[in-house]
Amino acid sequence: MTSVLGQTEWMLLTVATTHQPATDLGYLLHKHPDRVQHFEQSFGTATVFYPEASNERCTVALMLDVDPVRLARSRGKGSPDFSLAQYVNDRPYAASSLLAVALAKVFSTARSGRGGSRQELADRPIPLEVNIPVLPCRGGPPIAHRLFEPLGWTVDALPVPLDEGFPEWGGSRYVRLRLAGQVRLADALNQLHVLLPVLDESKHYWQGPDEVDKLMRSGDAWLPTHPEREFITHRYLGRAGTLRREALARLAELGDDLADEVAPVEDEEVQQPVEKRLPLNAQRHAAVYQVLLGAGAQSVIDLGCGSGQLLDRLVKTAAFSRVAGSDVSARSLQHAAARLRLEQMSERQADRVQLFHSALTYEDDRFAGFDAAVLMEVVEHIDPSRLEALERVVWGAARPRVVVVTTPNSEYNVMYEGLTGMRHPDHRFEWTRSEFAEWSEHVAAAYGYTVQRRGVGEVDETLGAPTQMAIFTWQEGRDER
Repeated sequence: MTSVLGQTEWMLLTVATTHQPATDLGYLLHKHPDRVQHFEQSFGTATVFYPEASNERCTVALMLDVDPVRLARSRGKGSPDFSLAQYVNDRPYAASSLLAVALAKVFSTARSGRGGSRQELADRPIPLEVNIPVLPCRGGPPIAHRLFEPLGWTVDALPVPLDEGFPEWGGSRYVRLRLAGQVRLADALNQLHVLLPVLDESKHYWQGPDEVDKLMRSGDAWLPTHPEREFITHRYLGRAGTLRREALARLAELGDDLADEVAPVEDEEVQQPVEKRLPLNAQRHAAVYQVLLGAGAQSVIDLGCGSGQLLDRLVKTAAFSRVAGSDVSARSLQHAAARLRLEQMSERQADRVQLFHSALTYEDDRFAGFDAAVLMEVVEHIDPSRLEALERVVWGAARPRVVVVTTPNSEYNVMYEGLTGMRHPDHRFEWTRSEFAEWSEHVAAAYGYTVQRRGVGEVDETLGAPTQMAIFTWQEGRDER
C-alpha cells in the first residue's frame, strides 16, 4: 500500500480468542460484536468491528484510517518540518505509535483490567491471537522475538518483501507479526501499547513529561521484570534522556528484584525521597514477618504474593511448615517460582510450598486451612465496589486465625516530593488513617475478629507512618458461622 497526498489509507490490528464462549471477548473489550463503532482521533478515525463472532472463535479488528493532512497539522510546534515527508510516508498503513495511541484510547477500560460482570474472566489468562499485517520493526524479526517471547507469547515475525515481484531485493524493514499465547487481555493490550512504538523506534507525536506515567501505567504488570526493560525504555522514550532516567528509576521501585542494577528503594511508592535507613519495602516485609512469628503461625498464605519476596523469607524459616502464595498474575507466579527455585527443591521441601493462580474476589477452597493470611499492599488495588467480595472471601470463607493487612497511608503522600495523585498507577484508592481504621473495625465486627493497627516506616508526628498495618485475630470461643 502507498500513501497518496491528501488521501486516507488504513492500518490494521486484530485480536482473536478461542475461549468459549468466544463472544465474551466483547464483554472484556466493552465493544459489542454486533456493532461497528467509530472513534475520532486527531490524526484520523479508529474503527472497531468483529470480522467473526461465534461461540468457538471471536475476532475483533481495530482499523485506523490516518489522514496525512490532519496528521501534519496536528504535529507539535517543536516537531521538525520535513515538508513533503509529512505527507508521503508509511504512517497511513504501517502499525506504529499512532495505532498504539488509538488502541490505548479505544480500549482504555479493557486495559484497566475491569471486566464488569465478567471480572473473573478479565482476571485470568485466556487464549489470544494477535495479528498485525504490516509493522515497522527496526532490527527485524529478532527484535520482535526479544520483546514478546519473555511475556509468554509464541512469536511469528515474517519480513515483508520490498517487492514481491523482485524477491532478490530481499525483505523490507516491515514484518508481518502474529502472536499467540495464554495471556490476560488487559496485559496483552498494555504490552501492545508500549511495544508497537518500541519496535518502530519512533514516536509520531510530541512527547511530554507524562510519557513516563504512560509507560508506568501500561508496563506496571510486566515491564519491571522484563529482561529487556532498559532496551524498551530507551526506545520508548527516544532521545529524552531525563525521561529515560526517571523511568528506569521508577521501574526499579516497582520491581523488587533489580537490586543489582540500582540502589534498592521502595517497590510501590514512586518518586520517594532517598531512604537513609532500611528501605520502606524491606521494613514492611520485616514487620509482617515478625507479626507472623509472634502469632505462632505455622501455615501462611500470601494473598497477592507478586514475585514471592515474602514467600522466599517464609520458606527459609523452619517455623513455617506450610507456605502458599496466590496471585491474579500468572507472570508474577512464574517469577515467584523462579525466586523460590521450586524446580531445584527436594520433594520434601516442595511439599511445604504451593503457588496457584486465583482472584481474591471469588471464593477458592485453596485459601482455607491456614493459620495466617497476608494481604500486603493488595487491598488498594481492588475496586471499592469489590471490597465487600474480598472481605467475604478472606474473613468469611477462608477464615484464617490471623490476617495481616498493609496499605499506604495517603496522608503521608505530601512527604514525597513531586508526587501527584496516588503512589501507584494501579491503585484504586488510598486511605487516610481514619478511613483505614473505620474499614478495619467494620471487617473485624462483621466476621468475629479483633483488630490492632500500627504504622510501618519512619513516623511523622502529624502525618503518621507511610504504611499502615492492621492485624486481625479470630476471637477464640466465638461460634462458627
